[in-house]
Amino acid sequence: MTYRVGVDIGGSFTDFALFDEKTKSLKSLKVFSRPDQPGSEILNGIQTAGDRYGITPDQISYFTHGTTVGINTVIQRRGLKLALFTTQGFSDVLEIARLKIPDMYNLLSRRPAPLITRDLVWGVPGRLNFDGTEREPLDEEALLSALDEARRQSVDGIVISFLHAYRNQAHEVRAQEVIAAHAPDLPVFLSSSTWPIIREYERTITSVIGGYVQPRVSHYLTSLQEALKSVGVSAEPHLTKSNGGIMTAEQGKRECVQMILSGTAAGVIGAAYVAEVAGIDRCMSLDIGGTSADVAIIVDGQPQYGVGEQIGDFQIFIPSVSVASIGEGGGSIAWVDNQNVLRVGPDSAGSRPGPACYGRGGTQPTITDAFVVLNLIGHGDLGYNSVTVDREKAIEAVNSLATKLDRTVEQTAEAIIDIAVSGMYTDVSALVSRFGIDPREFSLLAFGGAGPMNACHLAREIHSKEIVVPPTPGVLSALGGLIADLKNDFIKTVYSDLTSDAMPLIREEFAALRGAAEKWLFEDQGYKGEPRFMYSAEMRYRGQSFEIDTPFSFDILNDGETAVRSLARTFHAEHARVYGHSDDGAAVQVISLRLVVVGKVEKPEIPRFDPVAARAEPDRQVQVYLNGSWTSADIYQRANLKSGHFFQGPAIVTQSDTTTVVLPGFRAVVDEFANIRISEEAAA
Repeated sequence: MTYRVGVDIGGSFTDFALFDEKTKSLKSLKVFSRPDQPGSEILNGIQTAGDRYGITPDQISYFTHGTTVGINTVIQRRGLKLALFTTQGFSDVLEIARLKIPDMYNLLSRRPAPLITRDLVWGVPGRLNFDGTEREPLDEEALLSALDEARRQSVDGIVISFLHAYRNQAHEVRAQEVIAAHAPDLPVFLSSSTWPIIREYERTITSVIGGYVQPRVSHYLTSLQEALKSVGVSAEPHLTKSNGGIMTAEQGKRECVQMILSGTAAGVIGAAYVAEVAGIDRCMSLDIGGTSADVAIIVDGQPQYGVGEQIGDFQIFIPSVSVASIGEGGGSIAWVDNQNVLRVGPDSAGSRPGPACYGRGGTQPTITDAFVVLNLIGHGDLGYNSVTVDREKAIEAVNSLATKLDRTVEQTAEAIIDIAVSGMYTDVSALVSRFGIDPREFSLLAFGGAGPMNACHLAREIHSKEIVVPPTPGVLSALGGLIADLKNDFIKTVYSDLTSDAMPLIREEFAALRGAAEKWLFEDQGYKGEPRFMYSAEMRYRGQSFEIDTPFSFDILNDGETAVRSLARTFHAEHARVYGHSDDGAAVQVISLRLVVVGKVEKPEIPRFDPVAARAEPDRQVQVYLNGSWTSADIYQRANLKSGHFFQGPAIVTQSDTTTVVLPGFRAVVDEFANIRISEEAAA
């Protein structure tokens, strides 16, 4: 008997999804995260899996892991001290960026300090033309002079980002060779190797972030590999990627920029799988853990993708799942500012000391403590028996704010939740506007340790069509990593008018991209199945500043004389879909060619049951504080709810990995896949 194991390390808990390859069944568990000893929670979880389920390390045939090491390094600014070598005259690329201020409504707002300060940036003579031909040779003496100055500044690595390196990386490669000959101990990161895209700032900041986090990510992954081997896990660990796929740990060490959004992407992939199986065509995922809430849009079982996602203070321009991260998680701390105004977050109690109610030394009130004060959680096993809720400690923590605000402890707890939901509403509204969707047409799929706890509060504000709580919501991110496919993106900038003369080049470059994709999938990843290739081109009308990624069938390229017209029609249709209009007579440019290769992995089977409509019988009733007064709420155990069962709020559903709160005015029904579907009842 062998198991595929998926792991997601969150701010409070580390989640495990364990898939039995023989029976196709799924098991799960949670252990406390250990930010003080990163990686130890994984070994603790493996031991716990043995104690709870009898799973031994040698039975683990596949191991995948979502990590936040990269993004945390950027947020906390704990990466390498880097130097940046640019083309002479472009040394201010990080300072100038895109000339945008952080807050368009605040003229005094400032852009964050760059990861590489201006005194560590050197311009090197040597120039390529826009088409990649050499205009001025690289000045190697000036390069060595810059290297000497950088070493006197005790830098830990060098990022090289030369003008037009996306078309021709010869100058960057030569600079790397020169540096290696004189300073072999100094790591060098090339923009043309990191992600060779057009536009200097986008390419430079992406390569800077990659170099900035590389040592910490590499050290973490090496430690993880050694730790797994030490306990008898022979499977090579895989990592979830920002684009929703997976790659080996060895590739992660070299291309760590591809896994910056590793942790958040895994949750979206898990949610997309649940939505696809359940037939939910329009879905908004809500992943709330200990430190943050992450929201993404899923259409027809597919997450929405983009570039330019925010990583701390900066954008990173690699393909990634589009996720909006909100600073309100279950462990977010509530506090009173100098104007005696109640606030929530962004600081979190995390795993240690955690919310006050966990009894692990925490004394500051959190969102979780507020729910405990209102008696909405703490009525069953929590965190697979790793947590015993102490309501008195929660009351004591929240009361410290109630005294300052001259309110009762219950009123203060409700205000904490209202403020947290208000923050979620603001950020979700921005995401809704970005994608131009109507939340009334979308289901809200709630997961994570605190997602089902908060979902009704948020759904009531944004008027979601319904709330969907999957069978094991607390470990859905771990499941997402487990079911993620092998996936990689390849790009080549061609910058050409879409004409018949350009077609041979386009076909040639796509052939090269496909060769690189096949090598990555079959040789580097060891894939044995049938791959899937997805083709697209970043195109625009001549004169436009930005392009649209336009998917198309590869057969279009083989249509001879009609290939140009077919590609143009495809672009016009995509432009009309995105912007509502197109200009079929305008000249079209092809900026970059993109190829995505996917190798499918085995998915667990989600069982389907025949629903039998019946009112669910509660285990008992408890008093809860809602809408300013105490009222009775029914308690249900998730394991006792069968397909077809229904009930009304106020109600609380307990299970080992989370608690679902159903507010008054909502009705819940269990569907054929054991999801709880919660919808707001129409007013009488």
